[in-house]
Amino acid sequence: MEGAQPGDALKVTLESFRPSGFGWTANIPGFGLLADQFSDPALTLWQYDRQGLTPCAFGRYGRVPLKPFAGTLGVAPAAAGHHSVVPPRRVGGNLDIRDLAAGCTLWLPVEVEGALFSIGDTHAAQGDGEVCGTAIESAMDVVVKLEVVKDMPLKTPRFATPGPVTQHLDRHGYSAFTGIGPDLMTAARDAVSYTIDALCREQGMSAEEAYMLCSVCGDLRISEIVDRPNWVVSFYFPNSVFN
Repeated sequence: MEGAQPGDALKVTLESFRPSGFGWTANIPGFGLLADQFSDPALTLWQYDRQGLTPCAFGRYGRVPLKPFAGTLGVAPAAAGHHSVVPPRRVGGNLDIRDLAAGCTLWLPVEVEGALFSIGDTHAAQGDGEVCGTAIESAMDVVVKLEVVKDMPLKTPRFATPGPVTQHLDRHGYSAFTGIGPDLMTAARDAVSYTIDALCREQGMSAEEAYMLCSVCGDLRISEIVDRPNWVVSFYFPNSVFN
């Protein structure tokens, strides 16, 4: 980006997404929040309405509300060398923030001349946490507007949304499961595991199907982080999938 210098910020306005209508979700061995529990590969293919973005069928079980966004948005880090695209960094990258959808504005800290912005990893839908490691991975065209903001020394990315962020999921409320304990990661794993158990028991799906479904529409949230020694993590599963 012409004129961008270290110490500036790159302002990214996400103007529009034009999805392809096809996507996939996979359990990749060795990857994901519950990788130790799900060692076998699994794959779900999706076909969806690219124009109206009506909820997409998940087999015979239900329909997943869609919200297109880009999982990877970032600029180049100042550190020399090769950098994996998997972990996010203070300059952005593989953020996988579901709410970076059309209408949002993102500011990224610039560390190198020109910023060297990149975008990709587009998703038709994802839950907060992307717990199995993939969302509805789906190719799409994206229109963004880039602007340099001088002397805006951000430490990490910042973003703003144009309005509520979960209206596509909220209509029928949620079923939520909690993990409670002194470690946030363990509590998150427990909350997701309990949700998977319930989906298998109540909907008759396999554990692999439930895990992937949680990844594309369920939300992990820190519900309590002050009442030491135990913290509470909740996993919200939208009832709209089955209604």
